Amino acid sequence: MAGAGSAAVSGAGTPVAGSTGRDLFAEGLLEFLRPAVQQLDSHVHAVRESQVELREQIDNLAAELCRINEDQKVALDLDPYVKKLLNARRRVVLVNNILQNAQERLRRLNHSVAKETARRRAMLDSGVYPPGSPSK
Repeated sequence: MAGAGSAAVSGAGTPVAGSTGRDLFAEGLLEFLRPAVQQLDSHVHAVRESQVELREQIDNLAAELCRINEDQKVALDLDPYVKKLLNARRRVVLVNNILQNAQERLRRLNHSVAKETARRRAMLDSGVYPPGSPSK
């Protein structure tokens, strides 16, 4: 069985010029995962937008409850509900911050993978190979 550093072989049994099995596997894995990463990124973005909208709605509702409480002739104790709304808002902000950090890490990872892929393609195109890799 060939090691990870051996030259890749096409389906016809001929060596593939300039690519190792390891490089081909990395390329294939990257291409396989790219749609999932992009879909995850778009979903995270959509969730962040909806959380911003939810936070605004909570703020509006809390302000409206305070206004109703002030305008009422009969004293209604709406403070517990306002506190619950503010607590929910705090949790939404916390989750939004977590999502924002995760999205930033995902963006940096995607950038690093794209950069490494471009570097490897440039090496393969130029014919320069790192030490220890098989030659053509």
